[in-house]
Amino acid sequence: MAEEKPIIAQTDKSSDDYGNGGYHGAVGVERGCSGSVSLNRNVTARIQNPLAGIPRANLFKNVEDFALEVGLTEETHLLQKGALVAQDPPAFESVELLNDVEKEALRDEVVHKWRQPRSLYFTVILCSIGAAVQGWDQTGSNGANLSWPVEFGVPDTGVFATDYNAWIVGLVNAGPYIASALLGCWLSDPLNFYFGRRGTIFFSAIFCLFPVIGSAFCQNWQQLFVTRLLLGIGMGSKASTVPIYAAENCPAVIRGGLVMSWQMWTAFGIFLGFCANLAVYDVGPIAWRLQLGSAFIPAIPLVIGVYFCPESPRWYIKKGRYREAFMSLCRLRNTSLQAARDLYYIHAQITEEAAIIGNSNYVSRFIELFTIPRVRRATLASFVVMLGQQMCGINIIAFYSSTVFKEAGAGDLQALLASFGFGLVNFVFAWPAVWTIDTYGRRALLLFTFPQMAWTLLAAGLCFLIPEENRAHLGLIAFFIFLFAAFYSPGEGPVPFTYSAEVFPLSHREVGMSWAVATCLFWAAVLSITFPRLLRAFHPVGAFCFYAGLNVTALCLIFLFVPETKQRTLEELDYVFAVPTRTHVSYQLKKALPWWFNRYIMRRKGARLEPLYHFHGATAADQVVAVKGLAT
Repeated sequence: MAEEKPIIAQTDKSSDDYGNGGYHGAVGVERGCSGSVSLNRNVTARIQNPLAGIPRANLFKNVEDFALEVGLTEETHLLQKGALVAQDPPAFESVELLNDVEKEALRDEVVHKWRQPRSLYFTVILCSIGAAVQGWDQTGSNGANLSWPVEFGVPDTGVFATDYNAWIVGLVNAGPYIASALLGCWLSDPLNFYFGRRGTIFFSAIFCLFPVIGSAFCQNWQQLFVTRLLLGIGMGSKASTVPIYAAENCPAVIRGGLVMSWQMWTAFGIFLGFCANLAVYDVGPIAWRLQLGSAFIPAIPLVIGVYFCPESPRWYIKKGRYREAFMSLCRLRNTSLQAARDLYYIHAQITEEAAIIGNSNYVSRFIELFTIPRVRRATLASFVVMLGQQMCGINIIAFYSSTVFKEAGAGDLQALLASFGFGLVNFVFAWPAVWTIDTYGRRALLLFTFPQMAWTLLAAGLCFLIPEENRAHLGLIAFFIFLFAAFYSPGEGPVPFTYSAEVFPLSHREVGMSWAVATCLFWAAVLSITFPRLLRAFHPVGAFCFYAGLNVTALCLIFLFVPETKQRTLEELDYVFAVPTRTHVSYQLKKALPWWFNRYIMRRKGARLEPLYHFHGATAADQVVAVKGLAT
């Protein structure tokens, strides 16, 4: 090995991607002829462990200095063992400083990866309750849409329907998404800065509790619109924070499976909302008030339980509170060794991040979403997956399924029952993603499910052409909508929030997630406002065919601009998103697409695909391969 020389952080201004300027930084330790990888322009697509190649004596000295600096001197020996494991994860069996209990715990991370501390699962459960609030809020308005427009004198269906009324109904339904996109999401960055992840979730839960109760007592559509706007403040800040909170607390090997609980339990909340709609269907004129107001129920345990969870260790590290970060990690990992390993590894990666990003305020962090190349690629990828969630058409069903089924000839009760079936399918088929999202990956799930969603929506739309008196008319429409939900739930359902929560560096994670969620909810607002009018103009056939075409468009965008992130630590993703967009697009078009055609169309089993990413130094995912190899 060549002599190790320190590298001074540089900020060389040069062109990036498609000719845009960017800062190319390098920091760390030069590792022989391999050099270091720029976190802005990783043209070789190498994913590098920042501790790889550092001699043990130097590593131990670095850890000792770190422990002294952050006030963890009594944990120095433990941190040194953790740093050795983080330096070469697959080789932990040969580290003589580890005892048998510690080695067994490291094996269990792979062999029994779901064997995690109660505090971690309690945290995920609380996050799931937050997601259920989101889903129930959506479907309360779905059933109420059959009643409140008539009571407030703005019917959007029947003989008294007008275009003006359709716009009013759409506007009221879009209220939470308008407020989320314009205010709620963007509050999450300052709220997180001052109050932490838990404080922000508590704030959002308050806004998901009282405005919901208020919506049940409204006397006109204007009052209902205001309560929906206030609800949106809570929905936006919660949706921007809960997935981040879950992602920062979970180990890399199961992060996708646990973070995707956001969508799975959003689907469960949607299902509970449909159940509530049915439960109060026959209570008379106040049914719609109960349908809207019942969504306060899951917000209560969220308000009460959030401070029983550990705070995000990465938030503590960001604030320089390393002792509290270590204590939090000890609650979230099975052994103190694993906590020490993760603490030092996160610190090492964040040190490299800081060299290219430095200090910033809220406004500059937002601007840097589009100016720092590594962050800009994450911004683009999160924008694509979030936009895809609205382009796929799921929310025309989640928001307006009762209206759609009435257009198909169903009565009020039949429409609610069909919506209940949709909610059940949406929830049940979200479960497979708990295992597949970290096995097949985020990108693979999206590329498989989008074509299926396109043809099922197309089929559902064309079924409206079947004469209404034919019994197959309503049955086939419902069947293809349910099939569409079955493909959506394990793919575009869980991936966007999981993906967006993990792709940004710690310095920009709050504002980046705010951007991603604001994108999603802004287009949800556009969809909610326009769909009643679109339905009147295009009729169901045209509306469904339009969204089928948008699925194909979203598929192309995902193929070109969304990198894979499975089984990489949040810090290792810095190197994934350091690969220039031009390099990623070129690889997909010139190598991945021809390989797919040869392998699956021409049926050539010998076709081989050269990997895009090359790993320099052992990383966390290599531990999985090593342990599984020993097990077999």
